[in-house]
Amino acid sequence: MAEAEEQETESLEESTDESEEEESEEEPKLKYERLSNGVTEILQKDAASCMTVHDKFLALGTHYGKVYLLDVQGNITQKFDVSPVKINQISLDESGEHMGVCSEDGKVQVFGLYSGEEFHETFDCPIKIIAVHPHFVKSSCKQFVTGGKKLLLFERSWMSRWKSSVLHEGEGNIRSVKWRGHLIAWANNMGVKIFDITSKQRITNVPRDDISLRPDMYPCSLCWKDSVTLIIGWGTSVKICSVKERHASEMRDLPSRYVEIVSQFETEFYISGLAPLCDQLVVLSYVKEVSEKTEREYCARPRLDIIQPLSETCEEISSDALTVRGFQENECRDYHLEYSEGESLFYIVSPRDIVVAKERDQDDHIDWLLEKKKYEEALMAAEISQKNIKRHKILDIGLAYINHLVEKGDYDIAARKCQKILGKNTALWECEVYKFKEIGQLKAISPYLPRGDPILKPLIYEMILHEFLESDYEGFATLIREWPGDLYNNSVIVQAVRDHLKKDSQNRTLLKTLAELYTYDKNYGNALEIYLTLRHKDVFQLIHKHNLFSSIKDKIVLLMDFDSEIKKVVEELEDRPELQHVYLHKLFKRDHHKGQRYHEKQISLYAEYDRPNLLPFLRDSTHCPLEKALEICQQRNFVEETVYLLSRMGNSRSALKMIMEELHDVDKAIEFAKEQDDGELWEDLILYSIDKPPFITGLLNNIGTHVDPILLIHRIKEGMEIPNLRDSLVKILQDYNLQILLREGCKKILVADSLSLLKKMHRTQMKGVLVDEENICESCLSPILPSDAAKPFSVVVFHCRHMFHKECLPVPSMSSPAQFCGICSAKHRGPGSAILEMKK
Repeated sequence: MAEAEEQETESLEESTDESEEEESEEEPKLKYERLSNGVTEILQKDAASCMTVHDKFLALGTHYGKVYLLDVQGNITQKFDVSPVKINQISLDESGEHMGVCSEDGKVQVFGLYSGEEFHETFDCPIKIIAVHPHFVKSSCKQFVTGGKKLLLFERSWMSRWKSSVLHEGEGNIRSVKWRGHLIAWANNMGVKIFDITSKQRITNVPRDDISLRPDMYPCSLCWKDSVTLIIGWGTSVKICSVKERHASEMRDLPSRYVEIVSQFETEFYISGLAPLCDQLVVLSYVKEVSEKTEREYCARPRLDIIQPLSETCEEISSDALTVRGFQENECRDYHLEYSEGESLFYIVSPRDIVVAKERDQDDHIDWLLEKKKYEEALMAAEISQKNIKRHKILDIGLAYINHLVEKGDYDIAARKCQKILGKNTALWECEVYKFKEIGQLKAISPYLPRGDPILKPLIYEMILHEFLESDYEGFATLIREWPGDLYNNSVIVQAVRDHLKKDSQNRTLLKTLAELYTYDKNYGNALEIYLTLRHKDVFQLIHKHNLFSSIKDKIVLLMDFDSEIKKVVEELEDRPELQHVYLHKLFKRDHHKGQRYHEKQISLYAEYDRPNLLPFLRDSTHCPLEKALEICQQRNFVEETVYLLSRMGNSRSALKMIMEELHDVDKAIEFAKEQDDGELWEDLILYSIDKPPFITGLLNNIGTHVDPILLIHRIKEGMEIPNLRDSLVKILQDYNLQILLREGCKKILVADSLSLLKKMHRTQMKGVLVDEENICESCLSPILPSDAAKPFSVVVFHCRHMFHKECLPVPSMSSPAQFCGICSAKHRGPGSAILEMKK
């Protein structure tokens, strides 16, 4: 039955442990480990009854009366057989050179660990406590106290004899004592007292709160936080007492010191031990719980809590349930909490186990973060404390973080973290790239690859470029723009792009990217051709940067497609006016108006590089400034262009004079006169030509259809020899005869057309005109047809479609018997006398 109950209790405890672990999300403040080595061997045969801690070693007392000195790892360094029964308490001075021991059989020993001085005494009652003076090593401080039924103070006199004095008695067994400086604090059945060893006065009495608890089962726990602050834990109550100096005016018969309780609060469980931790408290609690199945009370695992004391309450900072051996059988009095002030080590002592608690360091903090998969916080903590961590490496944490992100599917974040974590380690970079390749996430890591210091193998970059080329042209183009051309084998990538262009030859993204690759490879000709084909804005930058003006001479037509970039093209070609002229000329041929702002500039360019096209340009351009053009042509003595400009500006006589005086070309002068069709111009031409026989011959041959030849013939001087005069006169007569024939032919055609149109008009006017209720009389504006159809009526309709009641028209006179439409006659719109008359 007992075994069954024990198994049930264990299973309940295990389930409680699991639930607490599941619920715990806060990082523990302490870490725990069992004190092993020699301690394990001791506790297999014996049970721990008490322990005290020094900075250099530990002193462990057992139920079989043994005292062991241990190092901090639990190894036995010395053993003392003090008594055959339980060791109740061990006390050490601050130097660690003197030890006091008391046992259940009344024995008391105080001796030097490294000297021969010794005190032995056996009392007739169990001695529960012992405390040696903290400075016992000094000859003036050879004092210690023991406690059983009364509290005795032992002092060494000047003759090396020990004398004792009773400090207190009559309130039951002394259960606990703590000596700090000149103050001794002890607890008996009634409460806690503090004694000032200097003034030999008891300065306070702090009564016990819960007198229902047995003091032997729930002993008082005492600890000094400092030389004037005492912490008392008894049952579930905690009191923090401060020893203060009394003002001289208040002393009278009172002690020079008094105690003020600065904080008092209750805890959830029974207190087995106390220890200070900075401004906080470490509390070892004995826990009893009730089984839900059997409703019986059982001993649960003890708890070690860190609490923040307040004036009337406390705040729990952390709470840990401790799995100590045999906790199911232990009572509150079986647990002790000892601590080492120098290293913040806390020893949880139970009969079958000793557990060491210590503050967690940065390595422990990182362990917890990694366990909770808080890799980013772990990495940050390691970076901040990299000089203090011993068990962790920043790189290992970083790699674990990257793997964790990849497992979660956060590929972009994992890739971004590679920059910081991998740094300049090319081997790790290449390893991570291959990992990303295995999971098909090369695109994720591509933006973060190192591009300068360090540089990875070209194969790595080529592998990523091929990945983008297969699935994402835009991403591929972005990488080519962003990555320096020396990261990869340019010819390999060029060939891959050309292979893809065979499938999609018009893909602008690929073409533009290929042009950039050609530029990296200094193959500017191919790059320029692609840019021109694509009409890309970077073409001008490429031309200017690499001085490719000679390369664009045969590709200038492609620049015509840069409609929105005309200004930029002209500016880029400013240093190469011959190419500038070719471009503007081609642009003008394509559209006379696109480059109109540059027509003035083109006059000089044509005059310098392309005179044959200057005159056509002047004729076709409507935006060319004529004064500027005339100035340039006159400076360069361009006669034909000057003639054209003079005539276009209205100065035809000067133009004609220049033709005759500069060109001496009668045919061109006659042609010019014909174009102008101005009588005065012909007169000037005749006057200029009258004394020049060749000019007269030309005029006789061409003037017949524009000017009366008689005007010219009458002005010819008698006796002047004119070449081919007879032929010229015959031509004049033939031209005249031809004109007569043309006039007669035109007359016949005109008469025939007039007759035909007259007949057509007559037929049209003889047709009937529709008259209905919608028509109105243009004179009285009433309906043309009467509402009563039986009544007689008379309507006059003119051929102009205006209608009148006959009675509304004026009566024709004898002198003018014909009637006309008053409306059309008044507006002089032609005859309207023809009428249609309708009667009934």
